Amino acid sequence: MHSTNVRNPVIPGYYPDPSVVRVNDDYYLINSSFEYFPGVPIFHSKDLIHWTQIGHVLTRQSQVDLRTSGSSDGIYAATIRHHAGRFYMITTDVRGIGNFFVTADKPEGPWSEPVLLPYGGIDPSLFFDEVGRAYVTVQNGAGYESHIIQYGIDPVSGEVLSEPVEIWRGDEGPWVEGPHLYKIKGVYYLMTASGGTARDHREIIARSSNPYGPFEDKPEPILTHRGLKEHPVQCLGHADLVEDMSGNWWAVFLGMRPVDGKYSPLGRETFLAPVTWTEEGWPVIDNNEGTVVSAEDAGPDDRVQRLELGGSFGPEWAFLRSYEEERYSWTEQEGKLAIRGNAYTLDDEAPAVFACIRQKHHRMETGVNLDFDPAKDGEYAGLAARLNNRGYIFWGLAGREGRRVIELTVKDGDHKQVYHYAAGSSGEVRLRLGSDGEVYTCSYSEDGVSWQEAEQQVHVSVLSPEVNGGFTGVCLGLHASGEGMDAAAPGYFAEFYYTNTKGDVL
Repeated sequence: MHSTNVRNPVIPGYYPDPSVVRVNDDYYLINSSFEYFPGVPIFHSKDLIHWTQIGHVLTRQSQVDLRTSGSSDGIYAATIRHHAGRFYMITTDVRGIGNFFVTADKPEGPWSEPVLLPYGGIDPSLFFDEVGRAYVTVQNGAGYESHIIQYGIDPVSGEVLSEPVEIWRGDEGPWVEGPHLYKIKGVYYLMTASGGTARDHREIIARSSNPYGPFEDKPEPILTHRGLKEHPVQCLGHADLVEDMSGNWWAVFLGMRPVDGKYSPLGRETFLAPVTWTEEGWPVIDNNEGTVVSAEDAGPDDRVQRLELGGSFGPEWAFLRSYEEERYSWTEQEGKLAIRGNAYTLDDEAPAVFACIRQKHHRMETGVNLDFDPAKDGEYAGLAARLNNRGYIFWGLAGREGRRVIELTVKDGDHKQVYHYAAGSSGEVRLRLGSDGEVYTCSYSEDGVSWQEAEQQVHVSVLSPEVNGGFTGVCLGLHASGEGMDAAAPGYFAEFYYTNTKGDVL
């Protein structure tokens, strides 16, 4: 299986900070989720290349409460491990409960309540030695003062068994983070990211005969494209290693595919590459060789994803900070999902009503049929493409000055513009929101035959972290709001779809 013929990214869209574990011939992978709930998506694979989401790790508010989390706060990089028949997931709830771990008998859950940990900054990892001792390896400090500390815990109770000690400072770059400790052929390897998760991002490694060091540094990164400024895949780093059934080693890691080398609306995605070993015993992935490449707009095997909105949300769906079950009804109209907005909007760092999936392709289209009769001015419902509270597009129906209108809202940093198009006073409207990789466009139809395009096009920079910040990528989905109060009328959504419009049969 050790081939470089990988169709990257193996998990496209905003799925950053991957961590992977093998249990027999099954692989399980998790990602950061920040302010989206449920937290920590989990995937399954048999070959490391084809992944299927089987759920989330943090599915209950008792495990993680994100209702007051800001954009790109919440759940940061997590690590998944398996020991003595049990799965472990360890992570950080930034500006929440801090570092903690949960456990489960099966990767699809249910996962336990959180066991809190007292030490470290972000990105904790777990390592189990041959006799079952558990080590927490975690980033500490900030910026150029970032370093790695480590301490021992009881893997059942979480009781701290040894005080934390500093074990490594990396390559003197900022943000030495995302640490993982491995024991391979009798040698302890400590691997971290460095340089911050942007164009200078890199993965570095050191080794020792002791889990607490002292560590011998590998002079050069084992993974980076920081010297390849024109390469279509950038920001490589934050890796995790796994050995396959044949004894070959692989790395999963994040990367970005900027449009025109500038803007990355898809955010940080999950990539895969083989690991080779030097004669000196160092692992190497891609140190500015450019061997990590992408199949443009790679993605799921099915070119069109459809959700008949008449049953339940699948595992690919997430919600902004909270899932308020009472806001969603599958039973009011057959084949339709009724969504009732709350007082919050996408401007607010609050649990606005937004059910979404990740944008996975630069060239894509999403659409839905919407029947919405606003009960009062200020209510609206429709499609949204959201990066964060500083960058989003809303396209739907709204009540304004006593009339029902088609509304387009574009939020770009400190600037917000709202446009209106005439709409009939009642009846279903079909909405489309798409991107050609350069701009987002919106259109609507009231009869399902003739379509009207919104005059305003939105450049991808508006929904890109390079312009409007944060650690996420664009999420697409269904949004409703009462704009300051609960909406009195529900929006009825049907025939939601998402498709890659490049035309490839993937």
